[in-house]
Amino acid sequence: MIFSRTYRYNSQMPVDDIKDRLRGKHVKVHNMDFEVSEKDFMLRVIPHAEQETNIKTLPITHIELKKGKDNATQIVISSKMRKIDSGGPMLIMIFCLFMLIAAVLFFIFGEQEYLSFTYTLAAISVGIFVVFWLRMESGYFDYVRKIRDYVKNSVA
Repeated sequence: MIFSRTYRYNSQMPVDDIKDRLRGKHVKVHNMDFEVSEKDFMLRVIPHAEQETNIKTLPITHIELKKGKDNATQIVISSKMRKIDSGGPMLIMIFCLFMLIAAVLFFIFGEQEYLSFTYTLAAISVGIFVVFWLRMESGYFDYVRKIRDYVKNSVA
């Protein structure tokens, strides 16, 4: 999916030490509390958004620890959007895509008199997408980056 991110790191720490360092800890990102818990031999970073009144797009992060050679550990951090949050961004992406497809179709099959409408439709589509992506970079993807940095700094 377009909103999923996966990062891989290697650490010289054993798996149990990494789990002990991370399990039960809380991460604060933009005044939002995230808790690290363990489920099914995997660490999960879950947001505490029960008291949150603002609409935010938040990630759920899974941390998979794999034993490697010489007591090293491979850390796989994968973040994805919560299912409850994924509807709005997907609607915006589909809306921009349909507008862009309509602009291309008007460009190919339209008459010369519709050319200004075609360029306007394409510009609006690209403009909405750019604003949307910048908001996602300062919101959702910033949460993902800061959680990733927290995990990376904790196991270094």
